[in-house]
Amino acid sequence: QALLVESGGGLVQAGGSLRLSCAASRSIFNFYAMAWFRQAPGKQRELVAAITTDGNTNYADSVKGRFTISSDSAKDTVNLHMNSLRPEDTAVYYCAARKSTVLIYDAWGQGTQVTVSS
Repeated sequence: QALLVESGGGLVQAGGSLRLSCAASRSIFNFYAMAWFRQAPGKQRELVAAITTDGNTNYADSVKGRFTISSDSAKDTVNLHMNSLRPEDTAVYYCAARKSTVLIYDAWGQGTQVTVSS
């Protein structure tokens, strides 16, 4: 089981930016795709952004144009650059990975809190 460790969360004012990083314990090329999910209090976990090993990306409509997911194979990390943050982006953000085209993520990080104040 791969170990995923997130970092970079924190408190930021609305309109500000944060960068989240996810470090994998082994080469990210072992995975077909990696992603960021988030879960706000009282809400279901939702996919924020995903990236495949060949660089294809997809985003939730709510973050398109504001968030960018990227991978660094040399460092075995996946990053989420978040700009123009809004209070509704407040959530615990989780890094996840899956080994195949089947949409089941079988490796998860412990989560990092992002709080956006108005």
